[in-house]
Amino acid sequence: MKYGAHSYIFTEYWTDDQLHILDTAAELGLDCFEIGIGDDIVYTPELTRRRAEALGLTLIVSPGGLWPVECDLSADDPADRARGLAWHKRQVERAAELGAVAYTGALYGHPGVVKRRVPPADETPRTAEGLARLAEFGARHGVDIVIEPMSHFRTHLFNTPEQAMRLIGLAEHPNLTVLFDTYHMITEVRDFAQAIRTVSHRLWGLHACENDRGRPGGGLVPWPAVFSTLQEIDFDGYILMEAYNSDTGDFAVRRGMFHNVCPDGVAFVRTGLKFLRQGMSR
Repeated sequence: MKYGAHSYIFTEYWTDDQLHILDTAAELGLDCFEIGIGDDIVYTPELTRRRAEALGLTLIVSPGGLWPVECDLSADDPADRARGLAWHKRQVERAAELGAVAYTGALYGHPGVVKRRVPPADETPRTAEGLARLAEFGARHGVDIVIEPMSHFRTHLFNTPEQAMRLIGLAEHPNLTVLFDTYHMITEVRDFAQAIRTVSHRLWGLHACENDRGRPGGGLVPWPAVFSTLQEIDFDGYILMEAYNSDTGDFAVRRGMFHNVCPDGVAFVRTGLKFLRQGMSR
């Protein structure tokens, strides 16, 4: 099992002067670290890569910075789908420069875009086609492509594990797997155990978040079912904590988190990691 945390627990923008956060992550006992990237994130990949390697931290990246809304693999406009594929390929190249093992997120669409309509018949197939091409590109660069089903408040496309597996089935590429986010799934599924079993043979990892996007434990997520099912399927992937630091100006508010659930990144990770490890050891 590899336990990790997202950079957003500590900072909004990953830059060369944020490398000390990797030291903090290692000191807290984490095995891996997820970094949000985008067009507005400026850093020197080699510096981050070397520091992570020296600390024994595995890196993961996800689109979290500036991501032009027209860059969308599911878009109605073929030109926007082409822009989306090109944009994601650039992020995969950045992941490879960092030595990151995976590129994760709602890569099939654009988070925040919710089209309230009956889906066009070709929407899922055309999205699968773009993902297959991205997966092949990722494979050539040694980067796993990992899709994350999200709440219907964030996307109209793929909200449930069943929908994610249908998309992967249509794409037909071995370099496509699933990130199961407990925060997003709290509004989408009633049976967490069955949801995890649905994606079991393609389950790359989890975002272990509480229903309020706070540290895992003490909320509505049925953690006993999560832990027991992960053990049942012999899961040995990545478990990552994710939140927005709510003590960094208006960062959390601009991300749509209006309550103070992560004022201290170190305390968040220390407490959350203890809970996760204890849960997985039972």
